[in-house]
Amino acid sequence: MSSVWAKVRTDLSNPLFRQGYALMTNTVVTGVLGMGYWLLAAHFYTEEEFGRGQAVITAMRLFASLTALAFVGALARFLPVAGHRTPDVILRGYGLAAATGGVAALGFLLTLPMWGQTYSVLAGFGPGLFFLASVVVWAVFTLQDVVLTGLRQATFVPLNNLVFGLVKMGLLVALAGALPAGGIFVSWVIPTALALIPVNWLIFGFVVPRHVRQADPAQEPPRVREIGRFLAGDFPGTLSILAIVYLVPVVIATQVGEATFGRFSMAHTLASMIELLAMNMAVSLTVEGSFDRARLAENCRHALRRAFVIVVPIITVAILGAPLILRIFGAQFAEEGTLLLRLMALAVLPRVLIEVYLSALRAQSRARALAVVQIGLAVLVLVSTMALFPALGVNAVGYGLLFSEMLVALLILGNLRRILNFHETPQSAVIQGPAGAS
Repeated sequence: MSSVWAKVRTDLSNPLFRQGYALMTNTVVTGVLGMGYWLLAAHFYTEEEFGRGQAVITAMRLFASLTALAFVGALARFLPVAGHRTPDVILRGYGLAAATGGVAALGFLLTLPMWGQTYSVLAGFGPGLFFLASVVVWAVFTLQDVVLTGLRQATFVPLNNLVFGLVKMGLLVALAGALPAGGIFVSWVIPTALALIPVNWLIFGFVVPRHVRQADPAQEPPRVREIGRFLAGDFPGTLSILAIVYLVPVVIATQVGEATFGRFSMAHTLASMIELLAMNMAVSLTVEGSFDRARLAENCRHALRRAFVIVVPIITVAILGAPLILRIFGAQFAEEGTLLLRLMALAVLPRVLIEVYLSALRAQSRARALAVVQIGLAVLVLVSTMALFPALGVNAVGYGLLFSEMLVALLILGNLRRILNFHETPQSAVIQGPAGAS
């Protein structure tokens, strides 16, 4: 036991592992509280209200993430080296993400009849305005965690989401009788808005000033043009990945009833949490690769090993225990969601390889290669899912994801091996830098 604790202490002294473990802990905390939240929702709300709440939250996250997810990679890449321009980079990210999400949400509300009966709950000025505000709030909320990570303060992230999750669960129960039609959505949004205040007070009052003081005065902060070039390459790819994460469920919501979507969404949500574990270590890898480019290959190897050590047992439990896990929510959840959860959990294995490769590309500012991989993966997932949906129903999402991620993992394997085996020298940072971007 003492040797295990010694290993843990050694890992925590390494920023790569400390950040990665903090984000993974956050995913576990979010996952456990999320299961508790949806268990309460299944108990206190009808199947139709449950499914409608899932669908509206998914739509909100889709529009809020249009630009926010693109800035996840950019902030992780450039905040470590932003120096005195750190506050400006953060505020620009917040503003652009909120503005883009708001415009997209407005377009959605203006074309609401085209999106099916499930979203009719948003009709009217009041519900529409609340949805629009929720998109802006969620866009900023999405970026808070990556700001803390980019500034090597990811240990605050689990605490933030622990409080957020508990408040959300309490409000969910409180609104069950007073606001059954929209209680799920409102209970999700209000705690999100409240969380913005203390977290950004922490960021701008303490974390950013400390980061600026510790910055190397000889290091020139990234120029707007440099960040813009990175985003120009990373944004199309990130937008494509966004289609996998949020657009596919929104499209499914337009094709099936509210109760069926609720059962689909629960399996999809649980599998996505496992996928997040793989992505957490990858985000930490981008940050550390930006701080220390010369150790990128070593950090990639460490991240890959740790990610597999952590996710493989979880994937095994998810595959073997899928019926029992979903039965907690009800017999029909297990009947309709078991295969989907198993397929999506299995797809996380190739996703680990893909995420480590993408993070290495971000650390190297190789935006064009980033776009190619991400767009290719999204096209494969969307095409295969839509082609299989008439025959397989919602399970088409699982089959499409597994096939697409296995194929992309095989295609990038050669390039990933070259990164992992890169011979690190004092000149490595130069060789692996933007000059190699293409």
